[in-house]
Amino acid sequence: MELTQTALNDLLATLEPAGGHVYLPDDLDPQELTGLLAGRYGAPRTLVLDGFRDPTADASSGAALLAPFADRVVKMRAWAYGDQWVGTGSARDHEGVERTVLVVAPRRVPEPLAVGPEGGDIDWVDRLIRITGWGGPARRPDVDWAEVEARLGTALPGDYKRMVGVFGDGAFDAYLSLNQEPWDLRGDGLLMWAGTEHEDLYCWRPDGDDPDRWPVVVRSFDNEDMLFDCGTARFVCRILVDPHHPYTMARYFDTHWFMTYGEGE
Repeated sequence: MELTQTALNDLLATLEPAGGHVYLPDDLDPQELTGLLAGRYGAPRTLVLDGFRDPTADASSGAALLAPFADRVVKMRAWAYGDQWVGTGSARDHEGVERTVLVVAPRRVPEPLAVGPEGGDIDWVDRLIRITGWGGPARRPDVDWAEVEARLGTALPGDYKRMVGVFGDGAFDAYLSLNQEPWDLRGDGLLMWAGTEHEDLYCWRPDGDDPDRWPVVVRSFDNEDMLFDCGTARFVCRILVDPHHPYTMARYFDTHWFMTYGEGE
């Protein structure tokens, strides 16, 4: 079977939107299929390898992909994509033959209170984890922030450092890429912490000695700046779920996720 993005689209269309699974022809290259999916959805999470299930695999990491096969799964890799889980690997059919499979399952994320009252002690990074349904381990817990801050010549916002530690290298909704350390836009007085494929730059204006109070500045592709008086994690929460935000991503997806770059687990 010749595997192209068009052929993959056709296969996925047979399984969406309710979900389902299909055993694929023997002449299909499973590594090529995994590569096509990774090119589309980012680095996968491995749920099962050589018949052994990751003991931490649960509803937040794609365990619904395993349900159609009971204990017959040999290998399964999973991707989050909006309100769906997409998976591929191999499972034994009812005759005991190991075959390549493609699976789609519904993905549900508990809806937090992301917009509304601003009072109280809100942990915006925790809220961001809930909004994205992030179920993986911290990706970069050992970043040497002292070295990074010494090199940049400034302290950095604590919520940003937590975001990098938790999510690592990747993009919210496969759109807003999180810099693993800020870029100094020299001469502009801005530090860039994220960017989009539309060439919008998400920055801070480092006013004052307390980086946790730095405002967010979005510089658009046409070099216009818009300032938001809020922290980094709170800003990301709002653009994900607030349909009235000028940089909202809520119009594209009702369910959000973080696409990991690089190698899968």
